[in-house]
Amino acid sequence: MLTLCVEDIVAATGAQLIAGTASICVKKVVRDSREVGKGTLFVCFPGDRVDGNDFASASIEAGVAAVALTREAPAGLLSQAEAAGCAVLRAAGDDPTEFLLRLAAEWRRRNPQWAVVGITGSVGKTTTKDMVSFGLRTCWRVHATSGNYNNLVGVPLTILSASADDQVVVCEMGMNHKGELSRLTSVVRPTIAAITNIGTSHIGLLGSREAIARAKSEIIEGLPASSAAVDTAVGPLSSRLVLSEDNDFSSLIEQQYCRPAGVDILRVGTSEEAAVSHGVIKLDESGLPFFKLRFADGWSYEAKLKIAGTAAVMDFLFAMAICAYLGVDRKKAAHAIEQMPSAHMRLELRKLPGRPRVIDDSYNASPASMASALQVLSSLSCRGRRVAVLGEMGELGAESARLHGYVGAYVAAVSPDFVVWVGKDDAREMQEAALTMGYEEGRMELFPDVSSALSAVAPKLCQDDLVLVKASRAVGLDEFVRRVLA
Repeated sequence: MLTLCVEDIVAATGAQLIAGTASICVKKVVRDSREVGKGTLFVCFPGDRVDGNDFASASIEAGVAAVALTREAPAGLLSQAEAAGCAVLRAAGDDPTEFLLRLAAEWRRRNPQWAVVGITGSVGKTTTKDMVSFGLRTCWRVHATSGNYNNLVGVPLTILSASADDQVVVCEMGMNHKGELSRLTSVVRPTIAAITNIGTSHIGLLGSREAIARAKSEIIEGLPASSAAVDTAVGPLSSRLVLSEDNDFSSLIEQQYCRPAGVDILRVGTSEEAAVSHGVIKLDESGLPFFKLRFADGWSYEAKLKIAGTAAVMDFLFAMAICAYLGVDRKKAAHAIEQMPSAHMRLELRKLPGRPRVIDDSYNASPASMASALQVLSSLSCRGRRVAVLGEMGELGAESARLHGYVGAYVAAVSPDFVVWVGKDDAREMQEAALTMGYEEGRMELFPDVSSALSAVAPKLCQDDLVLVKASRAVGLDEFVRRVLA
């Protein structure tokens, strides 16, 4: 449990104490007024639609220990706080994000015993994080990122919700822009980190895959040099960065970032020279992968995952490399990870009586994950039609038309029975590319939005059909899934 006095918070963040006493103790930090309670520090985030400062008075009534404002205190608030025994802070620069980052950095500084795992990458972060957590919990007390709390707000909240009694903290770390991982890794200070891959997610914001690789490499800035072991709750550890030997930017990351920082590499992939590798991947009739897991010292294991498709196999290798490096029994870790189900809206196979079987992958999408999902659609057994409902992918910038075209071409190659495109210009790019590559026009339809796709397509689906639903979250295809299964 978090334990910091207001005096410590002021010193760590540069905030100003404007009401209450410095001796008040805080045991939890939240940014959502619905989560406030005794011992809580409520950080007021301003917003376009909802301003957390407007809930400061209600949070004091709910018994919070402290409130961090990001604007001038309204009339009566300070006297209300004094009467309730609540401390009121004014965040430095009225910047709640920097306030949280500084506060989390202080809590991390006070817990040097944690072995911290930092996980980033274009895709696979959340699955890898979950697998690592499942495996590590067979041996250690583990605190991990909840859901996808992986940004400049979510990561510090993850650190601040970790207890001094935890032995390992697993942090998923995302980014949209250059410099964000630098800020996060300086707070998290990982003991071991992983860059799962360098893909095209956020290429519209960063400009190129090389720029993405360089931005992801910022995670290395928080790693200590591997030459000096760090004492942790799981024993002395030297830092490592886990990379895929099969990613074309791994060499750049190693040569330009790891070597200058003195950080050693653990490689995972397909070759037997890798620290952890896999053999030939086969899929069962439900699309679940089974394969041989191999370690460089000759240890092997026949593995089978409960997550459909082949993409999760590489995530499994990352997780096993991290678990083994942190001293977990390999067989126990592998068995625990094998029991992990697919996450909600991430290649989640769903079926209700009288309804089609749905592969719900509507959480997000990139070109690579589109291809992986289409492989799953092709591999699963099906008595009816294989239907792909595909929406547009976001944050691809100037590359958007080309990358959507690649998806359309891939659809033509795997040739599902019917395709539904959802969106406007980029959806049309997918459709035209599929046509160019020989997919029949009569086997697909284009709709501008989810509502029109539902009206036209849902009544035509039968219970023997297998339907893949995938797009970036902004498209809203989760509504398509909900209505089809209703």
